[in-house]
Amino acid sequence: MPGVRDCTVFGVPDKEFGEKLVAFVESDGKLDVDEIRSFLKKRIASFKVPKIYEQVASLPREDSGKLKKREIKEKYVQQ
Repeated sequence: MPGVRDCTVFGVPDKEFGEKLVAFVESDGKLDVDEIRSFLKKRIASFKVPKIYEQVASLPREDSGKLKKREIKEKYVQQ
């Protein structure tokens, strides 16, 4: 999607459904969540579309360039 540099999606506990998807989106911060959701709904099944979106300027990475997905998820769950 234009404006998205990178992203990561992970599941977190949810009382109603057991788990819900959270997306961390690396962008310039000018994207509207509804635009992202609409973009995804046209391309993937609706149950795969994240419910929560967090826009960040940059995502933490390993020296190899891989995202530190576990670190991102742990910080989110602790909040």
